[in-house]
Amino acid sequence: MDLIVTATAQGLLWGMMALGIFITYRILDLPDMTAEGSFPLGAAVCAQLIISGMHPLAATAVAFLIGSLAGAITGFLITKAHIPGLLAGILTMTGLYSINLRIMKRANLSLLGKAKVTDFFNRLNLPNQFDTIFMGLILVVLIITLLVLFFKTEIGQAVIATGDNEKMARSLGISTNQTKMIGLMLSNGLVAAAGALIAQDNGYADISMGIGTIVIGLASVIIGEVVFGNLSFVHRLICVILGAIIYRFIIMFVLLIGLQPNDLKLISAFILAICLALPSIRTRFNLNFFHKKELM
Repeated sequence: MDLIVTATAQGLLWGMMALGIFITYRILDLPDMTAEGSFPLGAAVCAQLIISGMHPLAATAVAFLIGSLAGAITGFLITKAHIPGLLAGILTMTGLYSINLRIMKRANLSLLGKAKVTDFFNRLNLPNQFDTIFMGLILVVLIITLLVLFFKTEIGQAVIATGDNEKMARSLGISTNQTKMIGLMLSNGLVAAAGALIAQDNGYADISMGIGTIVIGLASVIIGEVVFGNLSFVHRLICVILGAIIYRFIIMFVLLIGLQPNDLKLISAFILAICLALPSIRTRFNLNFFHKKELM
């Protein structure tokens, strides 16, 4: 039971990171590796600020802003320096490794005995990890609501149009450079905020905690799409969160059957490869398990 609760709590927190990946991967249709650097960036900034005495909520908000700045750097490289998106993300990710080390001044920062966002739920005397689930649910509902409201605005629709058909968007007078920049900033802000929350939940920030972030985020997005099929925009955001929770359950299962924790990255890559192959396998063998609905 404890493992199920822990997997659900971790899934909710990693789901927020997956929402950031969803914005670049599915909405902007842009391969962005910045997340591998912005995730530990958010953790490093938040941990250092909490140790310095800042309120954990304020530290998490600052982590979001710093993560957005990292996304802006990648956006600048893509739109102004005309560097391909994949390479621009790799450049920013590589540079962030040194920046994260400078922020933390070491490879690992402990938050043992420091205030955390989950401390606000201690008064409720919830069982172990239920405070994280409670906090995660509140944040997930808040973030999905804000994202839905944003993508219904004129600028949000412009971001979607840029990802759907960039040439058509430009012909309609949309500044695609601006919309790419906004999408990247929003995406990496969410990824960094998730890094800050996960660092608080784990009790430490580590320089290596961003390795494999892209794989986990993509796996969550793909699992949500494969399991639940084509849905409306709001439901797709919810399915990303559910995909992250399912991913955590898969990881928990493979550990329970005796695989080594040191093989987690290999297992993650294997799970993602299977998830990516499933849609084509389903189409090839006409395996329609789910009734498909039209997208909004």
